[in-house]
Amino acid sequence: MTAFDLFQLLADEPHSFFLDSSAEVSRAAKQGFRCAELGRYSFIGSQPFLIFRSKGTNLQLDWRDRVEIRSGNPFAALREILNRFQSCPLPGSLPFIGGVGYLGYPLRCFIEELPTTAYDDLKLPDCYFAFYDAIVAFDHFSNQVYLCQSNIDENSATRHRQYLEKLRSTLQSENYGSQRCCEELSSSLPHFVKSPIRSNFSKADYLSAVQRAKAYIASGDIYQVNLSQRLSASSDLPPAELYAHLRQLSPVPYGAYLHCGDFHILSASPERFLHFSPSCRTVETRPIKGTRPRGLTPELDRKLAIELLHSEKDLAELLMIVDLERNDLGRVCQIASIHVPERVALESYSNIHHLVATVRGTLRPDADRIDLLKSCFPGGSITGAPKIRAMELIDEFEPMDRGVYTGAIGYFGFDGTMDLNIAIRTCILKNGRAHFHVGGGIVADSEPEAEYQETLDKASSWMAVLEGKTRLDA
Repeated sequence: MTAFDLFQLLADEPHSFFLDSSAEVSRAAKQGFRCAELGRYSFIGSQPFLIFRSKGTNLQLDWRDRVEIRSGNPFAALREILNRFQSCPLPGSLPFIGGVGYLGYPLRCFIEELPTTAYDDLKLPDCYFAFYDAIVAFDHFSNQVYLCQSNIDENSATRHRQYLEKLRSTLQSENYGSQRCCEELSSSLPHFVKSPIRSNFSKADYLSAVQRAKAYIASGDIYQVNLSQRLSASSDLPPAELYAHLRQLSPVPYGAYLHCGDFHILSASPERFLHFSPSCRTVETRPIKGTRPRGLTPELDRKLAIELLHSEKDLAELLMIVDLERNDLGRVCQIASIHVPERVALESYSNIHHLVATVRGTLRPDADRIDLLKSCFPGGSITGAPKIRAMELIDEFEPMDRGVYTGAIGYFGFDGTMDLNIAIRTCILKNGRAHFHVGGGIVADSEPEAEYQETLDKASSWMAVLEGKTRLDA
């Protein structure tokens, strides 16, 4: 049994989830790349005891036996939930029990006073977290599988036994043996109906927006701003099958599948936003800046990677965001603790090369995870610098609300842990439509045509999935 096998069993259950690093670990191992600790665990769960949603100041808590409607600040509500169920760390190096979900880009308005004129057509919650008292964890380093559980109430032990029995019986059933695995899915997309992929920008309008952004930069208003377009298409393929193809085409360390009830989130993010380890109070963020497509031949691929590593524009862009992230962490970390152990690294994925940096610090004793989150949200790599002014211009330039895009997806553990990605390469499935954003950082020497092409390079995996391709070069 693999993590992906178990995910397929639970994928159709409302409010199930899969935090997926297994495809990236497999890819890295086969190609000799370093996995480090980024992809050690995958997590799977279903049947939450609490679902928390927010939209503006409207808060809803769905417990197993009741529904609470409140008004307030979603960050304060998250802190209250996490404090209520605070627990000791699990023994050894076992991972978390807690909440899994997303923090949408609109939550920025609870941190800074910002305009909100972009059109919100999807009407998704700004924040969604489901909280679980039992989570299955796959350790890809040791090939061990764990059921992490906590007795939230007097009925927890009975539920955990029933949950385990359900998993065992499903795995042993005849139907399970006949299910198609990821490799078998790769041969075709039998239910696919081709639909044009349309943008909320025309190419001319996107190029014009880049020129307007450059004018703001030239006037000294900003140094950098992230500009994105949203692509949409119809899709009748089940979300779990779409995700199976996505993870095969684009394995990443921070993949995610969230069944949120009446919509799904499928993410192939390569970027860690924030990781917090309570035992040593260590904070880590890994901003990504700089992109090149993969080459069709080994020679061209090496040429593109070397070009990226020596690009003055991309290196300057990454350095700018590293400084921004150091400043954000400085609000809540011990100042002397903030350092950059990895200033520039090349990370290569199935469709693109990226430049990545690592910034670390130690959280002050008087600060908690929510303070850390608020000091850094949304991530500087997908806003710009200065961050507040960049977000004001994003609202001016982009016609559609970003929603989940450039927010964060991941988990909060009841033991104090936190691990969140940057919600890029992320698709929303709702009412038979698929929506995903792609963007890039605009700086003084940006070339509009090249910036537009970069968004298409970043979109290539999702476009291949939605167009029914089984290879990125098909």
